[in-house]
Amino acid sequence: MNLKKHFVLFFLLTLVGNLNAQNGYDLWLQYSSITDSQLKQQYTSKITGIQVKGSSATLNASTEELKNAWKSLFDTDLETREQGSNLLMLATEDRLSSELQTELSSDLESINDEGYIIKQLSIDEQPTILITAKSDIGVLYGSFRLLKEIQLHKDISNIDISDSPKIQKRVLNHWDNLDRTVERGYAGFSIWDWHLLPELIKPEYMDYARANASIGINGTVLTNVNANSLVLTEHYIEKVKALAEVFRPYGIQVYLTARFSAPLESGDLDTADPLNEEVRQWWKDKADEIYAEIPDFGGFLVKANSEGQPGPNNYGRSHVDGANMLAEAVAPHGGIVMWRAFVYSEDDPEDRAKQAYSEFVPFDGQFHDNVLVQVKNGAIDFQPREPFHPIFGAMPDTPLMMEFQITQEYLGFSSHLVFLPKMFEETLQSDTYVQGENSSVAKIIDGTLSNKKLTGIAGVANIGTEKNWTGHPFGQANWYGFGRLAWDPYLDSEKIAEDWIKMTFTNNPEFVQPIKEMLLDSRESVVKYMTPLGLHHIMDTGHHYGPGPWVSELSRPEWNPVYYHKADSEGVGFDRTKSGSNALAQYADPIAEKYSSPETTPEKFLLWFHHLPWDYEMENGKTLWFNIATTYQEGVEEVQDMIDTWEKMEEYVDQEPYEKVSMLLQIQLKEAKWWRDACLAYFQKYSNMELPESVPEPEHSLEYYKSLEFPFAPGIRPSWN
Repeated sequence: MNLKKHFVLFFLLTLVGNLNAQNGYDLWLQYSSITDSQLKQQYTSKITGIQVKGSSATLNASTEELKNAWKSLFDTDLETREQGSNLLMLATEDRLSSELQTELSSDLESINDEGYIIKQLSIDEQPTILITAKSDIGVLYGSFRLLKEIQLHKDISNIDISDSPKIQKRVLNHWDNLDRTVERGYAGFSIWDWHLLPELIKPEYMDYARANASIGINGTVLTNVNANSLVLTEHYIEKVKALAEVFRPYGIQVYLTARFSAPLESGDLDTADPLNEEVRQWWKDKADEIYAEIPDFGGFLVKANSEGQPGPNNYGRSHVDGANMLAEAVAPHGGIVMWRAFVYSEDDPEDRAKQAYSEFVPFDGQFHDNVLVQVKNGAIDFQPREPFHPIFGAMPDTPLMMEFQITQEYLGFSSHLVFLPKMFEETLQSDTYVQGENSSVAKIIDGTLSNKKLTGIAGVANIGTEKNWTGHPFGQANWYGFGRLAWDPYLDSEKIAEDWIKMTFTNNPEFVQPIKEMLLDSRESVVKYMTPLGLHHIMDTGHHYGPGPWVSELSRPEWNPVYYHKADSEGVGFDRTKSGSNALAQYADPIAEKYSSPETTPEKFLLWFHHLPWDYEMENGKTLWFNIATTYQEGVEEVQDMIDTWEKMEEYVDQEPYEKVSMLLQIQLKEAKWWRDACLAYFQKYSNMELPESVPEPEHSLEYYKSLEFPFAPGIRPSWN
């Protein structure tokens, strides 16, 4: 089907509307009707009514979710009953009979405060499926889990599930501004309609909360890390309170970004020095003001002394001074501070990859107990592939919070299909060797390696006002996958992909298997056509859209792609061994030793750690130049494979999402070729070597690619204020 036909069909579907079309708004909570009579009978005979012990907003949310899902799945009502057989019972531990508490004692001991148990039992000699937990929110999580089992067409005849989150603070970071623009947002404007809050509560707010609760996300930072101090004023606190009240039944705490200079910008003080007693009191008073309106307010996320943001360094103070001041302000209320470790200075000539480690590791153990140091997965900036950040494993006495980016700032925006849980999994399972083998990043952030009491993980949201929330229909899988890994960082991304496909589209194996393979391969394909073999940060400047390896004239050296690839007539790559920046010394000895030689460095990180000649011989016996060129080509070919796979799936998908994905894949193919051609045209002028026969000549000249400008690319960072 050609692109013109795609457009016409998509336009007609949008204009006329299709009441049966899957427009994506319901995400993975489709609750698609189960029409197979045998399967339907299995579920409707096992559960014929619902019994709820107790009453609360959260239990009410659980009940409504189950009833609405039941109606959608089976076209029958799930009636509330106090007795009878085949009941679904919802009850927290304290509302169970003493007999049941005794019977379930070992199960209840195995879960934490947010965990749940789903179990087939005989209660009063009647078959019953019980969802129980130590808290109402645990019951809600268990309700969503039961519905997931049904969506996946699992047998619930002898269901026996107990599960608990392994990480405490599972948070979405929204980079949303008060004017409703979204920094690095590719799915429309912010869903928070600040101007009409608190009076207008949109149904999207509740559906957002439902979606997050269904995957166990329990916190949301409403505002951009490039913060605006206005959000801390009384006028906006009232608006935040309205959102918090919507989210509360779903177990979601709200957080705000705290602009460090807020005491000064409010006009109250003439300094924001964290050791100044008036400043410290200002923050305590502000915390008291917020908690008076929002008793379960989560606390603050802070970006300080990074990329123009004010911070304690402005006053000759340390990150510890700033973080602990805010931590003391929220501590009486049970709040936390998430202090970002994303720092690098234009005045520091050291390798940018080393700077966060150098600034934070010396302060290990000095942060207050309610401070989480939030560290990006890699040391540069959310690249298509980075080795894990060396801070993981270097601060054993400080709670470290993982920060992933769900929005695709450096991975083709929402026009490219990239299954990010595969990348998240790669980082989480990386071995830091900090306590010998099996010291994975996951064990550091879930606290098991150093017995941390406070644990957390954050994901920069990809959500906007697009009717399917994320722009690309497959972008939803990244939101979903982040939530699943936040709950359990040891999950297999293959399982996550399979579950999402079945819940969102169909359980038909003829669809599930090829699409699962497409998802699992997609991230590697993007790495190949953007940044193969350890190349990184060679995107165009500002908007980070498309290739820009030639950019060299920005005011700060570490903003220029040439800083990272260092291509010249001698070779390409960043030397981070002892002969270069020695960033490798920040990793544990087994890693540093292995990666110190190009022969023992995994080829996926080769040019991250080494500057090598163009004719360097790779594992396959071919030159580095040959492998760079053919890897770019492989990436392009794999996008074509994705298109071929998708074209065979039309019968399994509603027309609207089918057409949209088809068109987006064509954009991805066009842009993959652009990446290949522009990068190879640029690097070839240094390698002075011919392209392999399997790689086509660039469609245009290098000057053409360098001349391209995109002043209105989506997600561009607004002016800071």
